[in-house]
Amino acid sequence: MLGGAGVLVALVCRVVVCRVVACGVVACGVAVCGVVVAPPALAATDSCAGLTGLAIPAAVIGLPTSGGEVTAARITGEPAHCRVDAAIHPVDPAAPDVLLRVALPARWNRKTMMFGGGGYDGTIPDVAGNVPYGPADRPTPLGRGYATFASDSGHQAAPDFTPTRSLDGSFAVNDEALRNFAGDALKKTRDAALFLVGRHYGRPPVHSYFAGGSSGGREGLAVAQRWPADFDGVISAYPAWNAASLDLFFGYQARLLAQPGAFPGPAKQALLHRAVIAACDGRDGVRDGVVSDEAGCRFDPRSLRCADGADLGDSCLSDAQLQAVRAMSEPLRWDYPIGSGERGYPGFPFLSGADMTTPLLGLGTQAPANPMPKTAGYGVQFWEQWVKYFVTRDPAYDSLSLDPRTPGKWQQRISELSRLQDVNDPDLRPFADAGGKLLLVHGTADELVSHRSTVDYFRRVEQTTGKGATQRFARLYLVPGANHVNVDAAFAAGWDSVTALENWVEHHRPPVAQVVTDKNPSAGGRTRPLCQYPAWPRYVGAGDPDSARSYVCTASSTVPAG
Repeated sequence: MLGGAGVLVALVCRVVVCRVVACGVVACGVAVCGVVVAPPALAATDSCAGLTGLAIPAAVIGLPTSGGEVTAARITGEPAHCRVDAAIHPVDPAAPDVLLRVALPARWNRKTMMFGGGGYDGTIPDVAGNVPYGPADRPTPLGRGYATFASDSGHQAAPDFTPTRSLDGSFAVNDEALRNFAGDALKKTRDAALFLVGRHYGRPPVHSYFAGGSSGGREGLAVAQRWPADFDGVISAYPAWNAASLDLFFGYQARLLAQPGAFPGPAKQALLHRAVIAACDGRDGVRDGVVSDEAGCRFDPRSLRCADGADLGDSCLSDAQLQAVRAMSEPLRWDYPIGSGERGYPGFPFLSGADMTTPLLGLGTQAPANPMPKTAGYGVQFWEQWVKYFVTRDPAYDSLSLDPRTPGKWQQRISELSRLQDVNDPDLRPFADAGGKLLLVHGTADELVSHRSTVDYFRRVEQTTGKGATQRFARLYLVPGANHVNVDAAFAAGWDSVTALENWVEHHRPPVAQVVTDKNPSAGGRTRPLCQYPAWPRYVGAGDPDSARSYVCTASSTVPAG
């Protein structure tokens, strides 16, 4: 795009309406049509080392900041790229910076990929890494020539925070840091990164994409909802889109498991998991340790009841444990209004909550208590941080004393937080009208974010937009057996979502006949069809049971157990 003086001006956002309008550029570097552009200094292309110390003007960022600068830049890695570290300064001097990193490949494909974070963020994701559920046999986005970037979402987790830095929620005592985490840092990071991309290459990207899982999946939905013209396509995996509502469920879970005798230890969790597999594996026509038809799984945990309901050891579940397990598998409802309009959380399948392959992300190995054990489940520790730093802002507060169903004096604060954190607008028509495409993917054995919740959001989109219209820009895929972190899962999903999204955005070819590979080393590369919701893969009764060609996608839940 040429400004009035004939200098090159790099756009730092995707233009929709303004694409067909002649935009004048004002002195501060912001187009009068509302498109944020970089100042005329972009005419020169900077070397990698020359980027060090470069100022990032506040005018190129679409939300209030105090500007920023590049703190370091050097050539590194394979493939060779310029790794740029930068800081965006807050308006509130007491708030932390947004720290970001940009990888600028020597051979650029004229595209960008932004990565989302996880948990409470606080660290910069690996810009040389892969997208969630990415394939093992294809290059990462950086390896494909993408300029990639990510940020810590506007705060820095304590280096010694255990068991994982993504559980450090102490930043939330600062309002600007909280807003950054809730979504503002996404816009700030994206605009600053595209300024640096334009400065280095001398031209803007042709296409921009976003990929993230968990909190990063929520962030993917946030950019589609709040800044629908910023990205051509979004990969949103296992998204914690209703974050405050999920926090309330974690609090409910914590209080359930903290009751005397209610916590099932690791051996009992494994017992429950084996029982679910025994009851529901085979409904897809083959017994392989993967429950394909999770929605059709009918398992009654009372089959594991100890005699007289007493705790008689690891071969059965007591009445107190059964009550807790059943409650966590059912929807939680609260009877008071909150700002986001959410009224509950759908609960978790028995299969996911009892999956001890990832004990930290599941129920943990120790019951919730005050103080909260570091070996308690991730979700209840997440609740602990939310109560102490988001809700009460009192680090000494006993999180187990706050009942998410009757929060008393904290109801208003929870309501306010829900407006910030629940990214629940189902009207994605502005994103679709801008040409955006959305790929949603979730494992049905996820032990930290319920896939039922993602189904709920997708159904809302269909109800708002219409099923036919939704099909023109969005897909939801459920992966049987896949869990939250794709480690030690019954089925460790590997899917080339990047190519699927590129084909849809750039070549107008919607995804069809997608295949997902099990990346577990012991799986031998077995494949399954990646079925579009509400379908699931059913074995046809002949052929290699480890090949996707031997399966069909069906939406029926009436297949008899094998």
